[in-house]
Amino acid sequence: MITQEHLGRAMNYQHYRSLLQQLMAQGKTTGNNQSDAYLHYAKLNLQRMLRLDKTVRMIEELVETLKKINGNYIWVVLTEGWCGDAAQNIPIMATIENMCPNISLKLLLRDENLDLMNQYLTGSSLSIPKLICVEATGLKEMFVWGPRPDEVQALMIDLKKKNTPSEEKALLIQKWYNADKTISLQSELASLIAQFLTQK
Repeated sequence: MITQEHLGRAMNYQHYRSLLQQLMAQGKTTGNNQSDAYLHYAKLNLQRMLRLDKTVRMIEELVETLKKINGNYIWVVLTEGWCGDAAQNIPIMATIENMCPNISLKLLLRDENLDLMNQYLTGSSLSIPKLICVEATGLKEMFVWGPRPDEVQALMIDLKKKNTPSEEKALLIQKWYNADKTISLQSELASLIAQFLTQK
C-alpha cells in the first residue's frame, strides 16, 4: 500500500519532466537499463510528452465527472522515462491534475520503488505506468489503473502471443495511440472515478 514514505520521495509532473530532460542531456534515462534502445525510446518519449502537453483535449464525460469529485485524492503513478505507455498516458493525468484541484499527481520511479511495484503487478509483470488513486487523508485505495487502456492492452497481449519483434510491436502500439487520441484513457478514468464516487 501507499505510505507517507512513498509520497515523501515522489515527484510532481514538472519535476519528472525536468529530470528526464536533464538525464537525456547526459545521454541517460531513468531505471536500471541504459541500453541504446532504451535511450532511443526515452528521447522519443520526451517529444511525445511535449506534444501531448500542448494538444490534449478533454472529453466531456471526463470533464463532467471531475466536477463531481468531493474530497481530496492523490494519484500515485509508477513510471520510468523509457516507457512508451507512460509517455502516452501521464501527460493526460497531469492535465487532469491541472483541471481538478481535488487531485494531486505524484510520480515514482518503478525501479526505485519495487516494494510498491510488486504489489501492483500485471500478471507477473512489472508493467508501467500504474496509477493508484488514494484518499489524501488516510491513503485509502480508491482504484488502480494501468498499464495501458484496455483495447491496447489486448493488442499488446496478442502481439506477444505472436512473438512480434519489439520494433514492430512498438510501431503498432504507437499507431494505436495516435489513432485513439487519448480518448480511451480519458473514458476509462471517467468510469473509474464515477464508480468510486457512487460507492462513497
